[in-house]
Amino acid sequence: MALSAIQAQAAPYAAMVIDARNGEVLHSRNADSRLHPASLTKMMTLYVAFEAVENGEISLDTMVRISKKAAAEPPSKLGLRAGQQIRFRYLIRGASVKSANDAATAIAEAIEGSEAAFARRMNRTAKSLGMTRTTFKNAHGLTEAGHLSTARDMTTLGRHLFFDYPQYYNLFSRISTDAGIRTVSNTNRRLLGSYRGADGIKTGYTRAAGFNLVASAERGNERIIATVFGGRSSATRNARVAELLDLGFQRAPSRVAMKKPRRPAYGHHVASADIAVTRSPRPAPRPSAAPAAGTVIAALEDDILKAVEEAATAPAPTPTAPTATAAAVPVAVAPRPRPAALSLASARPTAQGAAQPDAGQEIVTRLSSSGGRHWGINVGRYGSRYQAERVLLKTALRELGTLDDALRKVVQNSRGFEANFVGMTEDQAALACRRLKSRGAECQLFGPRS
Repeated sequence: MALSAIQAQAAPYAAMVIDARNGEVLHSRNADSRLHPASLTKMMTLYVAFEAVENGEISLDTMVRISKKAAAEPPSKLGLRAGQQIRFRYLIRGASVKSANDAATAIAEAIEGSEAAFARRMNRTAKSLGMTRTTFKNAHGLTEAGHLSTARDMTTLGRHLFFDYPQYYNLFSRISTDAGIRTVSNTNRRLLGSYRGADGIKTGYTRAAGFNLVASAERGNERIIATVFGGRSSATRNARVAELLDLGFQRAPSRVAMKKPRRPAYGHHVASADIAVTRSPRPAPRPSAAPAAGTVIAALEDDILKAVEEAATAPAPTPTAPTATAAAVPVAVAPRPRPAALSLASARPTAQGAAQPDAGQEIVTRLSSSGGRHWGINVGRYGSRYQAERVLLKTALRELGTLDDALRKVVQNSRGFEANFVGMTEDQAALACRRLKSRGAECQLFGPRS
């Protein structure tokens, strides 16, 4: 919150400086004192928001209805009104750039249903990041009993934001941004505009906290993160942060081995995929137009899809019986026979989601020593095997992270050709479905008969 004309009361001072490349501490003072973080809190609110988007709990284009509680938060705020709807992406922009309290509360309620539940998730996440002396009570950082953190913990959080979600980090360097209902200015714009290489991260101010700032700057191969708690004004705080960044660049070696922080395992699950499916009607098949060029994945997908089309027009061998084999990219050259040891009876989903063998059909699947890869997902039913294979291929290319180990399988039945991914654990299948649904695609989870 930019309140340069206000002088803070005598708030305790603390500072921390690290080499972001390997986490080495270059300077610290009272770095483990538990103090009021003010709006530095929103760094964790945003970290959880980025995590939720990445894991399919919510999408950037989800329309969020603003509650009376969120609308009533004191400034700094966007000016959201109770009952209005706004895209989730604009709430993220408002919280990161404007440091809007109403946006932060709306983010919390959109993800976890209530700010209290969101605060519990913030604390679980903080613990998983190694923030051992931090306790969050709310999503915005306004002073509340027990809502405390340290310069060390906030520096740790700033480093994780940079490394764990680099695709969103540019938000913190925007001097201004469109927040949906208006354009907002960055509360950290003075440091961003005056310190060479500065590109973030977050300011904070309350009377109890003083003027706080977690700042990051890059020069050449070096990146420094500096944190200050308890500044007397925004001007003196910025001057102190600039001194600490200078100190960091002086002390950091020119070359050092990069050691990224370990990213915590995702452990915050949403409603089961089975419940979600009942609210997600089956859409029409997605259009088969090739994606726009410009990225490596798009180019790769285009090339492979062309190969699929060429293979589809080639003369097909006379089938002896209907088969439901694992879908792979069709090629003109006949593949070598698969090892007989890996040939298993194929399966078709039943109404209960269990798998039953089809007489005369064969599927090759991965064998799992864990015994847990008996789950799969269905991404639609199509009029031809070619259409089903095409959708499977496009889906696999767009969800490399979650479907890389899954096996593509087309199952023919009286209603058409089912496009499935199989050979997954229950957690992998559920995560893949959440991510696909967040993008507007259909997905149904199925598993072994209990």
